[in-house]
Order: sequence, then C-alpha cells, then structure tokens
Amino acid sequence: MNLKQKRTLIVAAVKIVAFLIIWIAYGGHIFTRTQVLIEKKDELFPDIVQKEWVNNFIWGLDLSLVLSVITIFIGSLLFYLFRDKKRSTELS
Repeated sequence: MNLKQKRTLIVAAVKIVAFLIIWIAYGGHIFTRTQVLIEKKDELFPDIVQKEWVNNFIWGLDLSLVLSVITIFIGSLLFYLFRDKKRSTELS
C-alpha cells in the first residue's frame, strides 16, 4: 500500500466518521426530515392546540448511510487507481 492509498483510506474514514457525528448531533433520527410538526397553544383558549408544519432540516441516518456508501465507492475506486503499477519485464 503506497502513500496515496493510505491517504485515500484516511480521508474516507474521516468523512464517514464526520457523517455519523453530524447525524448524532442532529438527534440521531432514523429518517431525514425537511419539515417538523409543531404544536401551538392558543392564548385565548388554552385547551385548543393548533398543529403547524415548520420547514426545518433534520439530518437522518438514511442520509448518512447514502453519503457513506458513496464515500466508500469513491474511496475504493481511488484506492484501485492509486495502486502501484508494476511492469513485467518477462516476455512470454
């Protein structure tokens, strides 16, 4: 394994760990959400609760897994392309 391959593996591993840390920081939800349901209580009538959808992005495990698979694929491709190309001097 040469230096470029080692760097490729390290960068891919760091990116995957970063995706998982971001997922945990967003709350560890399974699915990515773009809207969140918020309950608002009416000030005049406290028994009445209104539900509203608010645009709010929440990072999910599904997004982390997709980005991780893409990173693994590209890392594997680069790992293969950066291999040492040995030439055979023997003629058969």
